[in-house]
Amino acid sequence: MNEQEQMKFFYEIFDTSLTRLGPGENDSTQKALDTLLSYRIGHCDKSLAATQLRILDLGCGNGAQTIQLAKQANCTILAVDNHQPFLDELRRRAEIEGVADKIQTLLGDMSTLNLEKGSFDIIWSEGALYSMGFLNGLETYHARLIPDGLFAASELCWFDNEAPEECRQFFANEYPAMTTVESNLDAIKARKYEVLEHFALPESAWWEYYLPLEKRLEEYRDKYSDDPGKIAIVDSLQMEVDFYRKYSAHYGYAFFLLRRCA
Repeated sequence: MNEQEQMKFFYEIFDTSLTRLGPGENDSTQKALDTLLSYRIGHCDKSLAATQLRILDLGCGNGAQTIQLAKQANCTILAVDNHQPFLDELRRRAEIEGVADKIQTLLGDMSTLNLEKGSFDIIWSEGALYSMGFLNGLETYHARLIPDGLFAASELCWFDNEAPEECRQFFANEYPAMTTVESNLDAIKARKYEVLEHFALPESAWWEYYLPLEKRLEEYRDKYSDDPGKIAIVDSLQMEVDFYRKYSAHYGYAFFLLRRCA
């Protein structure tokens, strides 16, 4: 399969109908939002704290977290993704949930967006900054936040240094930039952010994503049993699920909740 065929098949597997396109859950999104709102209320002028938030959601996918934010915060949201069908599905779900008037969608690559400096109170990105480099993403969007603006981002991290070699080799191939939570904390502080809080996503957030995906992989294994190229992709995704079953104690997503420093 060439690269174009691989991407077409990737989007066939990760269809807009999936509840989520990556690990996450409403409780974790809400926990992160509550932390940022509590900080804002406690540290901002009361008149500012009551104003409508301007939120940028980078790599929104089909919008599970976008809709949660829209339902729970006094805000407007610019939701960005590079795949139009995901944005169309987000619009559909937002209409059903009654929050479509709070959400604007933008088709684009987060690494090349031309957005005005200081135009957002909060930037949000669940598991998506890796596409431009987690730390590079924080640096790039630092200036898009207002002074003391807030950033919520989740990133795949090692939780310890005890993972078996086959686990480390897997991620050395799949995500060589992956490092520990502690290393990320140090690097974040060096990029002019204060860490307000950080926490690991629970295993339930992974299975909310993996269980529907695994069912889909089973269906595709039967559907494309005579296509070695597609079966190789199915096998690779199944291996990812299997590794999490075996090694979830050693890695996962950490949610970093940050304040822009001057």
